[in-house]
Amino acid sequence: MNAIAKPQGCTNFRLRHLARQVSRHYDAEVAHSGLKTSQYSLLSHVMHLGPIRPGELAKAMGVDASTLTRNLKPMVAAGWLTQGEGSDARSRLVEITEAGRGKRAEAQRHWRTAQEKLNALLGIDRVLALHAVVDESIALLSGLDETTEGECDE
Repeated sequence: MNAIAKPQGCTNFRLRHLARQVSRHYDAEVAHSGLKTSQYSLLSHVMHLGPIRPGELAKAMGVDASTLTRNLKPMVAAGWLTQGEGSDARSRLVEITEAGRGKRAEAQRHWRTAQEKLNALLGIDRVLALHAVVDESIALLSGLDETTEGECDE
C-alpha cells in the first residue's frame, strides 16, 4: 500500500526564506541605481497610476497609509515625486517628476539585470513553474486576505 505524501516542515518558513533570498538578490542589483527595491516599486506604481491620491496608492501597493507616508518623504525630498493639491482642499495627489522617471528608468535597467540573473540561476522552466504555482496559490488564498502585492514591473 502506498502512503500519501504529505508536506514536511513549515510552508510559511520556506516561502519566507525564498522571498528573503530573492529580495536580497534584487536589492543588491537595484542598489546600483541608488534606490531600494521598495523605492523602485513606489516610483513604478506612481508612474503607472498617477497622479493618484495617497490612499489609493497605499491600497494599490498593499501597504498602510503610515508606511506610504514614511516612504514618500525621501522620494519627494529627492525630487522624484511631488505631492500636490487634488480636486479639493483636503485631497492630495502624488505624481512622478521627470527626474523620478529618469531614476526609475535607471533602476529598471538594474531590475532587468536581476531578473535575467535569476532566470539564469533557476532556469526559465523553473521560473515559469514558480510563477504559475505562486499565481494559482494567490488566487486560491485571495479570500483569506484582502491585501494584494504590487506587480513586478518590466
